[in-house]
Amino acid sequence: MDPCPYVRLMIDSLSLNIPVQNRPAGSDIYPSTTNPSFCILRIKGFPSQTVVVPVTTSAIIDASPPESSASSAGFHIDTASIRRLSRKSVTLTVSVYTGRMGSSCSVTCRKFLGRIDIGIELNGMEKKTVIFQNGWMKIGSESRLHMTVRAEPDPRFVFQFGDEPEYSPVVFQIQGNIRQPVFNCKFSADRNARSRIPMPEFMRKSINDRKGWIITIHDLSGSPIAAASMITPFVASPGSDRVSRSNPGAWLILRPHRSFDNNDWKPWGRLEAWREKGPIDSLGYKFELVRDTWLNVSGTTIAEGTISMKKGGQFYIDNRMIKDSVALSLLNPSIIRGFVMSSTVEAEGKVSKPTVLVGVQHVTCMADAALFVALSAAMDLSMDACRLFPISADYCAYVAVVHLMSSASSCLESSSTSDTQPLDVYLPSDVGCSS
Repeated sequence: MDPCPYVRLMIDSLSLNIPVQNRPAGSDIYPSTTNPSFCILRIKGFPSQTVVVPVTTSAIIDASPPESSASSAGFHIDTASIRRLSRKSVTLTVSVYTGRMGSSCSVTCRKFLGRIDIGIELNGMEKKTVIFQNGWMKIGSESRLHMTVRAEPDPRFVFQFGDEPEYSPVVFQIQGNIRQPVFNCKFSADRNARSRIPMPEFMRKSINDRKGWIITIHDLSGSPIAAASMITPFVASPGSDRVSRSNPGAWLILRPHRSFDNNDWKPWGRLEAWREKGPIDSLGYKFELVRDTWLNVSGTTIAEGTISMKKGGQFYIDNRMIKDSVALSLLNPSIIRGFVMSSTVEAEGKVSKPTVLVGVQHVTCMADAALFVALSAAMDLSMDACRLFPISADYCAYVAVVHLMSSASSCLESSSTSDTQPLDVYLPSDVGCSS
């Protein structure tokens, strides 16, 4: 397998220094060590990024490193963008603000402190690491910003499902305009089923039964080399129409046990998914790496977040965000930093053919890549498994009884002061009943 060239533009060691004598007393718009500032990073043609920046107040010298520099960000530049920008001058714009991010009661609680432009040259960056900035820079009248900006090669394997995972598609490796089949998927909706159940009909017409789903990844010789198995059904919480965070569905990502036959598997990772309830309808997820034992499938979380049910998004694992050394050793003992993987997740109800990117440092053989492909399939299927459930007729009857008793109680309380009125019972307009 040959990877595709990618470049990772890293912005690290962010820190803002504002001398104490330059901060007006009693001013809330200036940051403190407990209320840091933030900056917005922009490159034309890429989504902007907002990063919290820690603040220091002590005197500094040009060569001294920042006291705290936990903040970092990065841009991932793919093959097409490298080709497009290789002969152009790219500018990284860093806008620094003091105060709080966002707004309160429609009032912006931030103050623009200054802007820095850094020129980036991408020509040849897919082969070598280049540092564009490393140190303190003056911003505003007396303040200084510390940052390290570097570009480094970050080649990745690119895979794409030929169809939706529930259709048992072929998975292709993508390299430029070349599509080469590398895996076959086999989906089953029941562990004990002798034949595959047609998934689209199963999910859209019998959506109350979301259990026992398995997708197995086979190499081209037909040998199973990875799998994703639904170990906890996706069921609605009592009195609700959704899979809640308190009772999520769960998958185990499995690999064959090399010491035994092909029917024996051992866990590699665990994925939990649910449907977030709030102003933004989204799919919540948590992925953790687990020990090689069936007795304890709990592990270390290395990815957690939400994906919009309406717009879709990306499932992402980045080693820079992993602080636990145990989790890092479970991935690859010799690599402790860098991009791990990403996969696309389409919005609810849309046709989804996931594209999977895997960092080359985490792939030593085809079976390693297959684990990430199985994980991306489980993530995609979780979008379908977290569809809203129809509220049952029994629940509708329960709601009707509750409203009837409430109305009757109100009438009895008011009967001593007013004439008896006809009793009307109304069901909430947002409750849908199904038999």
